[in-house]
Amino acid sequence: MKAYVFPGQGAQFTGMGKDLYDNSPLAKELFEKANEILGFEITKIMFEGSAEDLKQTNVTQPAVFLHSVILAKVLGDNFKADMVAGHSLGELSALVANGTLSFEDGLKLVAKRADAMQKACDSVPGTMAAVLGLEDAVVEEICAAIDGDVVAANYNCPGQLVISGELEAVKAACELATEKGARRALLLPVGGAFHSPLMAPAKEELAAAIKATQFNEPSCPVYQNVVAKAVTNADEIKENLIAQLTGAVKWTQCAQAMIADGATEVIEVGPGKVLQGLFAKIDRSVARSSAEI
Repeated sequence: MKAYVFPGQGAQFTGMGKDLYDNSPLAKELFEKANEILGFEITKIMFEGSAEDLKQTNVTQPAVFLHSVILAKVLGDNFKADMVAGHSLGELSALVANGTLSFEDGLKLVAKRADAMQKACDSVPGTMAAVLGLEDAVVEEICAAIDGDVVAANYNCPGQLVISGELEAVKAACELATEKGARRALLLPVGGAFHSPLMAPAKEELAAAIKATQFNEPSCPVYQNVVAKAVTNADEIKENLIAQLTGAVKWTQCAQAMIADGATEVIEVGPGKVLQGLFAKIDRSVARSSAEI
């Protein structure tokens, strides 16, 4: 069985999507439609912008989404998914790819998500840190022992967990993690405390937009970040998507659930190969590749 997976923020690079734009009339049409919907020329930033330009949240999120979703659309009948999943932002890409959301509605939600998250970052400063070489349960205990808001945010693969929260709380957790034997505990160059309680204002704003959007029955199950299991009910998908902003990205658990449910091949759709690398650390027996036109 084929699992198609979609990357999140951090996978962007200058020039992303240009080959699609140049070689596919459908891709060109969708990119131009995206410029109209967003109200600015995201194609110019994607194709020619600097790494700094691409790092702005209101650019990064739609850029990664567009690269992934347009590639999936261009694949057409060759896109044969038995299941889909996306890492954080990538979950919205997955939901367009399996027909739960239209291209237009997906892009509008991504833009709203990016805007809401940016506002939350500006009003409640926070950060994230990668903790390497500790069991998940140990990292969870460390977070619980710290005064202030700090939580396990991204379960990327065994021995690689990202924590998120208030700056001082995250720093204190890193120090404690090092004392407990972490191979590394380092702050990440991110704009805020994603997937933590600090994103509550963004969650409220996005919830209203999600509830007002048409969600269809998907063509195949989506393994959602917050529940790490197959979901096909449109109302459940909505609730899980809302919960995702303040909830953890259980990527390790999603990957394990997809494999347990029969996934033998993982195809990454979009920029980079981050998710293939994580799958390799979770279960090397699963075939891994990038989607190509």
